[in-house]
Amino acid sequence: MLSHMGHNDGTARRLLAWYRRHRRALPWRAPGNAGDPYRVWVSEVMLQQTQVAVVIPYYERFVRAFPDVAALAGAPEAAVLAAWSGLGYYRRARALHAAARAIVDHHGGALPLSYAALTALPGIGAYTAGAVLSIAAGQALPAVDGNVTRIVSRLAGRHLTPSAVTAQVHAWLPSRHPGDFNQALMDLGATICLPRQPACGRCPLRGQCAARAELPPLRPRSHRHQVERHYALIRRGGRVFLRQRPARAARLSGMWELLPLPAAPPTPAPLATLRHAITSHAITASVYAAPVRGMRGEPGRWFSQDQLADVPLTGLARKFLQAALGWTLTSTSAPAGARSAPTRVPRAAAASRNSATPSAPPGDGGSRRRR
Repeated sequence: MLSHMGHNDGTARRLLAWYRRHRRALPWRAPGNAGDPYRVWVSEVMLQQTQVAVVIPYYERFVRAFPDVAALAGAPEAAVLAAWSGLGYYRRARALHAAARAIVDHHGGALPLSYAALTALPGIGAYTAGAVLSIAAGQALPAVDGNVTRIVSRLAGRHLTPSAVTAQVHAWLPSRHPGDFNQALMDLGATICLPRQPACGRCPLRGQCAARAELPPLRPRSHRHQVERHYALIRRGGRVFLRQRPARAARLSGMWELLPLPAAPPTPAPLATLRHAITSHAITASVYAAPVRGMRGEPGRWFSQDQLADVPLTGLARKFLQAALGWTLTSTSAPAGARSAPTRVPRAAAASRNSATPSAPPGDGGSRRRR
């Protein structure tokens, strides 16, 4: 615990008072949802590394498609991945699905409300367990992610180790409304104590903050590896040809994508060129019209626009189909428009690079969590 901060320094009282006035209205906090462990869990997994504005439509459609643990456990993996398609980093969806099946098999279909049992499930670490148990079950457990680490470190005026941050949050946690306290820290980090240009003048904890500003970074930001990729768009009678990534692929296993090309063809110019990000890779990808004979011998399937609505597509394939063909793929599972649409690149200006919103990386909170 930090020398100038402790159990009874008024932090919880001030933060909870601020939260009751300024809490964000979010669907998983609505009456009837906030106390539902399943819905809290789904929202927390979706929010890992992903902005709230992106998550909301996915969350609403996901819980309509899979309203409880049993519905999620009983769904085929392809349906779960299709509901997640476009949200990014599908390991989260696969872990959620695997955990739901384990809950049905070993816990009677009810999310276990003990820390040991929760953290034994796929994809649930200390952050998610603390968030679910404090919000849905009123257990006084910390939920420490990158936002919380930033807040506590600034209050201390120096970068702190994860264990020091966790110990301090645990010391502050009130016995009543610990979930509100954890959510107050989440909201504070998302709206006031921002990574850059924090709004210190509006912070309820400004009187006890040693930094009242950004702290110097611990290390330089790592640069993404620049990668170029090329894909073929093969069409026949209103359908497109796609291939499924191998089940053992290191990334995006089982997802459907356009046919990759080993290099850019000499002609024609690309139909669209997009930028896409996956973890440490910044991808510049182009798609080219290709004849049907270009897929001979390639394993894959033909899909119409309607058939693709519930197919688990890679994020890049989804962007290409919208940019090159104008296809908006909507279904009862995957919300449309949750991410900014990619821009069609005119043939004459194919060399220009139009940005698309990158997918969000995975994790159980972590230093890059975005709210």
